[in-house]
Amino acid sequence: MSELFNIELEDEIDVHHFHPKDVQAIISEFLNHAREKGYLRVRIIHGKGRSVLKSLVYAELARCPFVHSYGDDFANWGATIVYLNLREN
Repeated sequence: MSELFNIELEDEIDVHHFHPKDVQAIISEFLNHAREKGYLRVRIIHGKGRSVLKSLVYAELARCPFVHSYGDDFANWGATIVYLNLREN
């Protein structure tokens, strides 16, 4: 029998440890949580590598109606900074 864990999310998530097929659903859930918490800015760590995870993250960010803008974290280009709209569009 598997055990479920409840993890409190903050304003940053690292998707290195997740299978690529799960990343978009995880990012969607993370963004919904961030909006509920009232975060205006979040950070998603996807790694520098071949950018497979970054491509998946960017695809999900482009679909999300309350993402205002996003781009590379210039202090660490293995991460993306995301700005959220808290109001309905």
